[in-house]
Amino acid sequence: MNPAKRREIFLRLQAANPHPTTELKHTSPFELLVAVILSAQATDKSVNLATRELFPVANTPQTILDLGEDALREYVQRIGLYQTKSKHIMQMCRMLVELHHGQVPHTREALEALPGVGRKTANVMLNTAFGQPAIAVDTHIFRISNRIGLAPGKDVFEVEKKLMKVVPDEFKLDAHHWLILHGRYVCTARKPKCRECVIQDLCEFKEKNLA
Repeated sequence: MNPAKRREIFLRLQAANPHPTTELKHTSPFELLVAVILSAQATDKSVNLATRELFPVANTPQTILDLGEDALREYVQRIGLYQTKSKHIMQMCRMLVELHHGQVPHTREALEALPGVGRKTANVMLNTAFGQPAIAVDTHIFRISNRIGLAPGKDVFEVEKKLMKVVPDEFKLDAHHWLILHGRYVCTARKPKCRECVIQDLCEFKEKNLA
């Protein structure tokens, strides 16, 4: 895929959605961090249902520590892997209080040192909470990047590196959200909605669903 075509893809995604953002409900970097940890292998909808009950009760590292792991599990028990996630959140809160004065750090190294936080979660935080041009490659972005020829790669890290290289700088801050939302609602895994797609004529997918 050539640079002109990539640029046009993002121009169209931008025109369709000028101000994209995460669908995870949050009012602070810490709330976003908890929500992203909970969202692994779970839907944003299920996370929002849980945090809608949790955050009015506890939405800082110290208040979650005060709440305790057993009570936290009660709030998130309908989310997949909730026991492991609850343990990580408690450990993460303890580290934030002890090492970062209860604040979410702004660097990749410090974020990835937190329990339950890998590269993808760190990228989400750097991008959405702190306004840095990072691209978190989830299953949707990995699928789209390979399917349409935007930034093919054999694993998420390779796709991330390619996207950071080929996405024009002016689109890097929002590219993460445009691609996730496009994959979630249009370029879906099993039956992509090619007839509704604003970039259908630019896409290099050979098996388009135009029926």
